[in-house]
Amino acid sequence: MGAVYEEIDDDLKAWIEEQHMFFVATAPMAADGLLNCSPKGMDCFGVISGHQVAYVDMAGSGAETIAHIRENGRMIIMFCAFAGKAKILRLYGTGSVHLPGEETYDALAKQLPTLPGTRSIISLDITRIGDSCGYGVPEYEFKQQRPTLPKWANKLGPEGIADYQVKNNQKSIEGLDALPIDE
Repeated sequence: MGAVYEEIDDDLKAWIEEQHMFFVATAPMAADGLLNCSPKGMDCFGVISGHQVAYVDMAGSGAETIAHIRENGRMIIMFCAFAGKAKILRLYGTGSVHLPGEETYDALAKQLPTLPGTRSIISLDITRIGDSCGYGVPEYEFKQQRPTLPKWANKLGPEGIADYQVKNNQKSIEGLDALPIDE
């Protein structure tokens, strides 16, 4: 039987920090809209407080998470133990998008790693924390974070990333507003 927690305490924080990967899921309001589930790595995650977490959101091919959060805020983050004791942890709540230059972005950025190609910081104000057994999750041995995304971002540089975002990250695949970009 899973447990529900009042907040992320030191033990949960330590467990979260041991995980090399997490998943973010969001959904648009439209009943026929596409659900989104994105895997995240790059050690981009941070526990801000017992009721708030955040991660560095790097430029990518889509912007569904940003678009869904901007539309309705609904978000869940899930961690799975791929090594050690089996466990799944889900953080439910309301997400927010913080863009470079905003006060909230600058405050959160001080608590998170600096990564090339960062387009925003996504935070989650947590309303529920629950775990479950995770017995069906296979065990994997962590090898390394993939270097591809940072290499791509460094190769493009800040101007190239900005151009890429204008072309690819202003709308979600269902046409919802994502990044507000001045062309």
